[in-house]
Parts: sequence; C-alpha cells; structure tokens
Amino acid sequence: MRRAVAAPFGGSAVEKLLISATDEWRRAHPGAAIGLLELSGVDNRRAAERLHARKREIEARLRERIGSFTRQDLLALPVMAAYERYYKRFEKTYHVLLQVESIVLKGKNLPDVSPLVDANFMAEVETFILTAGHDRMKLRGAVWMDVSRQGDQMVQMNGTIRAIRAGDMVMRDVDGICCSILYGQDNRSPISPETTHVLYVAYAPAGAPVEGVEAHLQHIEEIIRLFSPGAFVERRDLLKATG
Repeated sequence: MRRAVAAPFGGSAVEKLLISATDEWRRAHPGAAIGLLELSGVDNRRAAERLHARKREIEARLRERIGSFTRQDLLALPVMAAYERYYKRFEKTYHVLLQVESIVLKGKNLPDVSPLVDANFMAEVETFILTAGHDRMKLRGAVWMDVSRQGDQMVQMNGTIRAIRAGDMVMRDVDGICCSILYGQDNRSPISPETTHVLYVAYAPAGAPVEGVEAHLQHIEEIIRLFSPGAFVERRDLLKATG
C-alpha cells in the first residue's frame, strides 16, 4: 500500500516512485539513455483548442521540413539511424518512422486519443524519440529499467499475451514488464481519461543524442501546458548506460 506524504510546493501527496536502472541494462545497452518525465495535477478530460491548433502546426512543419525525403533520407538522420540500428537487430521496423511517413507522405493527421496521449505522439513525430506514457498510480512498487530475458512475457494493451524477445530494453515494476521497446506497453498502466498523474519514459538507444532526449521531454511538458497549465513536475531525470 502506498504511503501518502505531504505534497511539496503543490506536488502530489503520493510517496515518491523509486526508478533505477539495472546493471544488466547498462551492460547490454552501452551508450543508451532513458528519459523520465513525471507530472501530477494534470487534467486529461478534454483538450484545449490550442492543442488541436498545435497538431496542425506540427503536421504542416513536418511536411515542409521533410516532405521531399525518401525513407533512406529519413534513416540518414542521426536519431532515426540510431533506432533503425536497434530495431534491425530484431528484424523489425521503427514504428515512429512509419507514423512520420503516414503524416508526411500520406497526408494523415495526428490522432485524437486523449490530451496526455496526444502530447506524446506530437512530440514523438517531431523529435523521433520513442516514448511511453504511463498512469503513475497504476505502477506498483519500485520501477526498474532493465533488459528482457528468455521466458519474459507481458499482456499487451489489446489483451494479447506476448513473449518478449531476449535483449530488448524493458521497464518493470513489481508485477512484471510494463513496457518493451519492441512490443509497446502493457494493459495495466497505460494513460486513461481519468489519469491525473503521468510518467513519460523516453527510450533512446546508443547513437541517439542525449540532448535530444532532454529537449524531447521539455517539448512534451510544453504541449501539456497548453491544456493543463497547472501541471506540477514531480521528476525530470536521465538515466545513462555509460560505455
């Protein structure tokens, strides 16, 4: 059971969530980084008009900036190249690349899911940094950034039980894997319309500039303040696997 504590300067009255990285993660993914952004007091019930306007601005900016790019041009960008190398090890394609192509080449718009989820998508397609969003209150016990092992599995958001390939970057709490780079989030901790306390976790493989991760988290926060200006930053951290 969580122990309530006094809220510091407008923050949440919830015990601080312990988040750390395992030695196994550092050894398996030298040069990688994990960005953490935790905010409380967020209103996720309805989006402000400014959020919708910002989506249209981002889409227009993307089409202007990379509208003439081929896939190879996109993959030559340092951040995309880092993810491409990571996904190629597992014979997969980076899904943010596909999302960017759908906006730029197919004329699709950013989705309308919920303000907190939308803020994540909006930042991802601009920075290309892979990020998961969790309801902080649905995470149990301490959290570890770890590496998957043979026999690991999780229940995906759609209810499918998924075996996790060994060697992937994952996030665990006491109940098991909450997120995997390759397979996304579990069905226990995703953001819901009722979420008021959110944790964003940005996964950056070796080669993705660390300063880009920090800027990405700042970008998410700026977008959230369009519809929830009173949100309180509980945490903004960076975990690094040096080597």
